[in-house]
Amino acid sequence: MDVHITLQGRGDLAAQVYRQLLDAVLDGRLRSGERLPPTRELARRLEISRNTVAVAYDRLVADGFLVGRAGAGTFVAAQPVRGRAAPKGVVQPRAVWRSIPVPSRTGPAGFRLTTGPAAYDFRVGVPDPRLFPIEAWRRLVARELRVGSAGYGDPSGHSGLREAISRHIGISRSVRAGADDVLITHGAQQALDLIGRVLIEPGTCVAVEEPGYPPARLLFRSLGARVVGVPVDEEGLDVSAIPDSARLVYVTPSHQFPLGTPMSPARRNALLWWAERRHAVVIEDDYDSEFRFGDRPLEPLQSLDRAGRVVYVGSFSKTLLPMLRLGFLVAPASLGPALRTAKQLTDWHGELPTQAALARFIDEGLLSRHIRKATREYAARHAMIAEALAGDDRLEPVPSAAGLHLCARLAPGVTLRPAPGLALESLEQYFGSAPAQPGLVLGYGAITRDTIPEGLRLLDTSLSRVPGESERSGVLAGPEPAGPHA
Repeated sequence: MDVHITLQGRGDLAAQVYRQLLDAVLDGRLRSGERLPPTRELARRLEISRNTVAVAYDRLVADGFLVGRAGAGTFVAAQPVRGRAAPKGVVQPRAVWRSIPVPSRTGPAGFRLTTGPAAYDFRVGVPDPRLFPIEAWRRLVARELRVGSAGYGDPSGHSGLREAISRHIGISRSVRAGADDVLITHGAQQALDLIGRVLIEPGTCVAVEEPGYPPARLLFRSLGARVVGVPVDEEGLDVSAIPDSARLVYVTPSHQFPLGTPMSPARRNALLWWAERRHAVVIEDDYDSEFRFGDRPLEPLQSLDRAGRVVYVGSFSKTLLPMLRLGFLVAPASLGPALRTAKQLTDWHGELPTQAALARFIDEGLLSRHIRKATREYAARHAMIAEALAGDDRLEPVPSAAGLHLCARLAPGVTLRPAPGLALESLEQYFGSAPAQPGLVLGYGAITRDTIPEGLRLLDTSLSRVPGESERSGVLAGPEPAGPHA
């Protein structure tokens, strides 16, 4: 074990060695059973006499913090760890960080209504890891670790993955992009951060959907933007309500987050026309677009854009696994150099073996196969929950035919009190400003089909109506779980 010790002056050096080794034992940097350097070696490194180090060791042995083993060396004895903390300090962050909430560990949205461990988990944005072909993925990653090269890579990402993504989104989403137009990121959130770094100046007006995705809204604020919420209706973002001063517009047109409604063709054309007239940029977050259960998908804004004003953002966090931290963006050529530079200045590049493995995963058809399998399963869960919500007059479901969650507004006079074991997310938390609409956002990636009925029954008991209102109770129980091949 290489122990760092700093000596000051020439007085009582043995006491200094003793105190620093003692601190390292008590705060856990030196753990029970670890072997200390021989006295001769440590004395040589510190440029002091061996006897000085031996005196410090002997004191620690006598105090019970070290133990000597004949012929083996000196080791740390079993001791309770005191823990070590950094100085509290007096340096303060910029004022904006005092208004941004501490991140939650419950998921990307992080607004969880639960009173304890969740046996029935309706969190949003969590895919089912059991659907992921882990053995095939392990094989691909192992191969890349065997043949991969060391050293730094292209900030844009692995060339094979950029090529594979350009083909994949070209076929599946009609996105117009070549490999050089794709930049690999650590998920969609880093893509938004890079776009903001390149385009946002202090005071820049950024328009976001209301309700919308909180991490995007908070990120733009942290970069110094003036973030303005724009209302969303059954056709998507109300383009007529976008401030004239806005220079960026962040939208989720394929599957509005969190309501789930797609942006109508008329609104898409209106938004692109608005951006061209106002010399603005549209950030299109195409999250969850792979999982569709009904309606024919509409063309993304990027494929309709002829003026080069749309930056397309995608992620594999829901398609595959969030822990892989793989996403991408497709930007107009005029923004490419600045975005690549921003990526290099941020973290240079991602994990190249993982990126290379994903390239093969796509090229071998495994991604398409996984999406088809996962879509069938998620469609079954979607149908179970949608049927139950539609049968309860205390809720007003929002029509949706894609993604990993459903949204329902609470009817007038209905309140919710979460039950123990039930993890839910509140629609109100997706609003950046009042008045927020009361409602629920129910994810179905983290809950299995066989537990959905009981989870809905628990939700049924959590909803109540003010006295005097009519009520149909128990309808949220829903149908019995379908078979594994439904």
